[in-house]
Amino acid sequence: MTTDCLYRFVLDDLDISGALVRLGPVWQELLEDRGYPLPVAELLGELSASSLLVSSNLKQPGRVTIQLRGNGPISLLVIDCNEQLQIRGMAKCAQEIVHGSLRELLGDGQLLLSLDMPSMREPYQSIVPVDSETVAQVFEHYLGQSVQQPARLFLAVSDETAAGLLLQKLPTTEERDADGWARAEALAATVSRPELLSLAAEELLPRLFPEETIRLFAAQEVALNCPEDWQKAGALLRTLGAREVYAALRENGEVVIRDEICNREYRFDAPAIDELFARPVTTSPTTRH
Repeated sequence: MTTDCLYRFVLDDLDISGALVRLGPVWQELLEDRGYPLPVAELLGELSASSLLVSSNLKQPGRVTIQLRGNGPISLLVIDCNEQLQIRGMAKCAQEIVHGSLRELLGDGQLLLSLDMPSMREPYQSIVPVDSETVAQVFEHYLGQSVQQPARLFLAVSDETAAGLLLQKLPTTEERDADGWARAEALAATVSRPELLSLAAEELLPRLFPEETIRLFAAQEVALNCPEDWQKAGALLRTLGAREVYAALRENGEVVIRDEICNREYRFDAPAIDELFARPVTTSPTTRH
């Protein structure tokens, strides 16, 4: 299975939908220069795969932002994804973290899901307490309770790959086969970590559902969405106002805007600040990076 792709599929005879995602270079680039402890990287990988699987149902331009927030050693996990499956994400955590369940690492936590689409007057938001031990259980609970679509989710993460398999029950599933959902759940649960991380969709799905008619749709490419945006950084400085920005420039010799989610800094020296506010140079120039 090609990495950095998502495949949607349907078990036709059961009216059960699903999706399979696997990240490679995108996952490695998302981790680059972050230095996250292993438990944090694993949870961020699981959240990345889960967010893509949930976002794959977007049919029009929009953006889904999914956050896991808490008061434990991990205070924030966030993934932002649009309808083109372009993602970005980050984590905030303590320096020293040992392995534990999601609840142990997140503490008193919440799942925050925000959907923003041009057709909406204001973003849709959903907040769900995190009472689960794993990321998969959090999303199964959310889809089953908030979206009313019973689901099973299987996740696997390594240094090189993050992968996920989602199975969702449709309203017509029981009409087609009263035992179909229970059977499909049991079969999907046999997937092993090595299979999820390595097998091609064309090989994995028939292995899991050998007696079902599988309709596999074309792959959707996943990409990292962290373009450099000096204009946005400059606009942020303008909102702060010239007085505050020049005060920071005099104190530090430059003004730095930190883009946490993309792990990037925008450094503005004196000439750049003067250009931004269309004022003469009033402080010694510094190097712009």
